[in-house]
Amino acid sequence: MEHLTARFKELFHTEPDATYFSPGRINLIGEHTDYNGGHVFPASITLGTYGLAKKRDDNKICLYSENFPEKGIIEFSLEDLDFNQEHSWTNYPKAVLKYLKEAGHSIDNGLDILVYGNIPNGAGLSSSASLELLMGVILEDQFKLSVERLDLILIGKRVENEFIGVNSGIMDQFAIGMGAKDQAILLDTNTLSYELVPADFGDYVIAIMNTNKRRELIDSKYNERRAECEKALSLLQTKLDIQSLGELSATDFKAHLDLINDDLLIKRAKHAITENERTLIAKKALENHDLVEFGLLLNASHDSLKNDYEVTGIELDTLVDAARRHTHVLGARMTGAGFGGCAIALVHKEHWDTFVEDVKKEYLEIIGYDTEIYQASIGSGTTKLS
Repeated sequence: MEHLTARFKELFHTEPDATYFSPGRINLIGEHTDYNGGHVFPASITLGTYGLAKKRDDNKICLYSENFPEKGIIEFSLEDLDFNQEHSWTNYPKAVLKYLKEAGHSIDNGLDILVYGNIPNGAGLSSSASLELLMGVILEDQFKLSVERLDLILIGKRVENEFIGVNSGIMDQFAIGMGAKDQAILLDTNTLSYELVPADFGDYVIAIMNTNKRRELIDSKYNERRAECEKALSLLQTKLDIQSLGELSATDFKAHLDLINDDLLIKRAKHAITENERTLIAKKALENHDLVEFGLLLNASHDSLKNDYEVTGIELDTLVDAARRHTHVLGARMTGAGFGGCAIALVHKEHWDTFVEDVKKEYLEIIGYDTEIYQASIGSGTTKLS
């Protein structure tokens, strides 16, 4: 923080008057279910995005990122909040500002803002949602806005869907906005009802394994998968009174396969429906401290994402296979949207060093470049630090 404060002063010739932190997130289980009306089971982590801010006397928003120093300070005015390709990463905070103003909130001064994130870029730990909630909380605090946290979460989702053009669900923003230390969140994405579940892994820790392959949602097959699920749903709706795939049990789904009659669409819908059921079982397993069952569910989740949803790829599969072969791992799966990004594993903490050594060695031999592996600590949601 001392370094960031000094950088702020150097760049903006003034002292910041507040600092903020917005976490990244991992999803323990429940992948590609959030836009299918199912359950997800994410947690906010202690890696995230820091923000330092101070109001200006004019109407300029001046943003600088320590992660992209070559881009310098990017400026725009409160009257010019349209998407601009040249404004790069600042389109995310710009859109949050735009939607808060459109909702009637009074934001009548500019801001100087410096951000720094220690989430690996492109790792699939949701750096964009972290930035969106960070900007929301900065604006809420700086302008004393009367805004509910859920409103900021929904604005973050709207930024992705409407401003950036990624057809993503609400899980990332919800986990980051509502996160709590040492708690996972079971969220029903249909109703937005949720409960906090103690994330007590006993003698085990969560490993985050980064493929170091950049995964850009907007360039991936994410929207394609979503469209396939929507098509499967529309075919099921010709006879079934349902609004989402998450409303169906696996048994009911099997009984109505003839309505879809398309092998590819059946595979996509099967993943969404069985993953939803796995997520509910995993929550009970964690509450019962049945970590063996929890690990088996992680494995089953990855297998479904690989075989039915087809969103893994050689890098993620290599990490997961290497982790599973380790004697002291209970389970492993990709986390996030896939096509690169990260995988997670449940590892006995006394055997952490050998796990890291073994997985890194196997990944380098097969893929040809390194993976980064670190322990995930579950922390609080977006907040003002000082």
